Amino acid sequence: MNPPLQKIYDLSSISAAGAEVTITAKPEELPALAQWFDIDAMEAFEAKLELRKLSQTRFHLDATMNADVVQACVVTLGPVKTHIERRFSRTLHLTTGPAVGRETIIVTPADDESPEEIASTRYDLVEPLLEELALSIDPYPRAAGAEFSPPGDGKSPEESPFAVLKRLKRGS
Repeated sequence: MNPPLQKIYDLSSISAAGAEVTITAKPEELPALAQWFDIDAMEAFEAKLELRKLSQTRFHLDATMNADVVQACVVTLGPVKTHIERRFSRTLHLTTGPAVGRETIIVTPADDESPEEIASTRYDLVEPLLEELALSIDPYPRAAGAEFSPPGDGKSPEESPFAVLKRLKRGS
């Protein structure tokens, strides 16, 4: 499934002073974003990105993202509105694709400090925003004051086998 929002940017066009890009979802794009994240509603989505060219093959992205989401409470199923504000940075490293006919795949452990490898300077700026937002959305939203209490069936709980053994041990 294609992302509901895209903003392709040519990183090679970044000047020495850098570049600033603002991305704001239009009202007609918000329902598609909500469906993408499998939430009840997306009320707002906005991000400000600062781009810098570190070299011909390395770029740095600083982002500030804000989103207002509505999810169903896992206890009451009522709406839970959440404001998400997230700041993050990424270093992008332009790599050339594998040589034709070569099947060598090198797997290295990834960590937060390693640059993200990209195959082209035409980069979708929304992709990292969607990734970070997906990590920020609460998978189990709970309305304020909502607490789960299991239904009672009116029966007393069965005596555990360990309680029976303990009683037998005392009796001997």
